[in-house]
Amino acid sequence: MSNRCSMPDIMRTDDGKERKVGVEIELSGLGYEALVSLSSRLLGGEAKPVSRYVSEISTEVGSFTIELDSDPIKDLDLQDQRLPESVRELGGQAMSVIDAAAEKIVPLEIISPPLPLSELERIEKLCDELRKAGALGSREAIYYAFGLQLNPELPDLKASTLVRYLQAFAALYEWLKARHQIDLSRKLTSYIEPWSSTYIDLLVAEDYDPDMDQLMKDYLHYNPTRNKALDLLPLFAHINGDLLSEYVKDERIKSRPTLHYRLPDCDIDNPLWHFSTVWNDWVVLEQLAANAGDLAELVSEFRKSRKLSFHNLTHSWVDTAEQWLQSHNYA
Repeated sequence: MSNRCSMPDIMRTDDGKERKVGVEIELSGLGYEALVSLSSRLLGGEAKPVSRYVSEISTEVGSFTIELDSDPIKDLDLQDQRLPESVRELGGQAMSVIDAAAEKIVPLEIISPPLPLSELERIEKLCDELRKAGALGSREAIYYAFGLQLNPELPDLKASTLVRYLQAFAALYEWLKARHQIDLSRKLTSYIEPWSSTYIDLLVAEDYDPDMDQLMKDYLHYNPTRNKALDLLPLFAHINGDLLSEYVKDERIKSRPTLHYRLPDCDIDNPLWHFSTVWNDWVVLEQLAANAGDLAELVSEFRKSRKLSFHNLTHSWVDTAEQWLQSHNYA
């Protein structure tokens, strides 16, 4: 089968190494043990328990983690003296009830190691096979808000490079959201909020050319939270953790030289949905960020679309962006 995952123009970092991307997949429909067993076989690795509801699968491209995405349940200790005596006395019976409830409501999560971009077909195959095995995604129930998150490594850590990625995302946000057809359950959560409108105006201004410290301060002043469709806090923790801590203190932030793309949902039980469709839409942003002339043109159109006018009241930016991308051979 030919590769379904497109590749960006810029495949290597400025030190010559192939760029990597981490992938996080939330799903349900399979029990924890069944997911660990099946994923081990599909990934060609050996699974080892790390703690309750956390396993690692060692493969030739690194260790995948499978876990129940709920710290209180993973860490629950039935011998904890703070629990009611009646619960502690039930022991394993209580845990079985808790487990059964947890696996119905709390998502299971597969977390990949940082994968070379050329290895992403592994994720495509994994998602396709999990669907066949009965995995469920966001559409299955109103309380499912499962995501498929990407952590793409940047080509370099220059402020000018990051500004191009941010401007490309601002211009493509509504287009990407429409392409992903975000499920209602995720629309109702705070996980994938857009950036502050005031910040977007600052970001796409024609003369915006900050150094890295100013870029961080601008972003954090308007968006001091992890709950953004494109979350920059892990990247900022890597670049300047001290400056980040002046605006946000959150032990969940993990330092890494990547963006954290949180917008897509995981629609894994939909036969028309594939990991590659999500990834390939991200690659459109990659290609745009790598082409300064095209980016400037689209951002100029985006700036105009944000002004009050009869044209903007009667035309959708999503449609305008789609037409522009098609006419410039991006989509």
